[in-house]
Amino acid sequence: MSKLLVSPSPHIHSKDSTRSLMLDVVIALLPAVLCSFVFYGWREILVMAVSVCSCLLLEWAITRYMLRKPSTLGDLSAVVTGILLALNLPYTTPWWVVVIGAVVAIGVAKMTFGGLGQNIWNPALVGRVFLLVSFPTYMTTWSAPQGLFGADAVTGATPLGAINEGLMGGASVKDIMAQNGYDYGQMLFANLGGSAGEACAIALLLGFVYLCCRRVIKPWITLTIFATVALTALIFWGVNPDRFTGPVFNLLTGGLILGACFMATDYVTSPMSLWGGVIFGVGIGFLTMMIRYFGSYPEGVSFAILIMNSFVPLLNRAFHQKKFGRK
Repeated sequence: MSKLLVSPSPHIHSKDSTRSLMLDVVIALLPAVLCSFVFYGWREILVMAVSVCSCLLLEWAITRYMLRKPSTLGDLSAVVTGILLALNLPYTTPWWVVVIGAVVAIGVAKMTFGGLGQNIWNPALVGRVFLLVSFPTYMTTWSAPQGLFGADAVTGATPLGAINEGLMGGASVKDIMAQNGYDYGQMLFANLGGSAGEACAIALLLGFVYLCCRRVIKPWITLTIFATVALTALIFWGVNPDRFTGPVFNLLTGGLILGACFMATDYVTSPMSLWGGVIFGVGIGFLTMMIRYFGSYPEGVSFAILIMNSFVPLLNRAFHQKKFGRK
């Protein structure tokens, strides 16, 4: 008689693992990473290297010497956090500021809660927002891309920042767009300054398509964010086009694509159900637009995602999956 294997549930197995999922995320981020290197050069390579190495070192040290557990570096989650943190920073960020961001992302936002799978907020965004509040000068000093390892950077405002400053000065959106030469086609392929991850929108969208094809993420959160941003912008723009920017501008500028495709879809900090994810996406999109239109910061994606991360436990309770065998 053959031996029976008795084990606790669950009994449904999959070939996917944390490592394989994180590896797919790294692969999806490669186009954006390569574009950031091309547009921003050696300084962005340095920021990326410091960020990833700091996250790896911190997670290893905390796991071994504080939690007294086996190393978790093999799951590649620290690598993903390091890459996302670097893509959320200006390429001019000093290396020591990047290290502080990694300490907050890994040490505070992730390992304090017990490590991967137990954190409430997206670690990379917590690190980014902490640096924005603590070092606003470094985090709001933007330089336009100048080509592969090219000439000295030209410091200036991001498209969102330029619109915000121009509106405060009494100019209309149309006049500001014309004065700065903003073009939607250029925004799609090469953004006009901002965080390293904003350098090329098409590269981020390619990564998003890859993740969807690999079934690593469900697309409804990202698509709901895009739809909410577009609809909200369309309403305000339709009421007063001189005061509010339109849907295409808001979709292509800032960190919206990076946040919607790679951070709002984080397994740990996003809802598990379809309708929970839809409400989560609507909240992120609406809060983003309210901050952009009426807040003191020209960008609001990071704040919106972190705020909605806080509601995920409630969304999981309200829209929990039906238990197997229950009607």
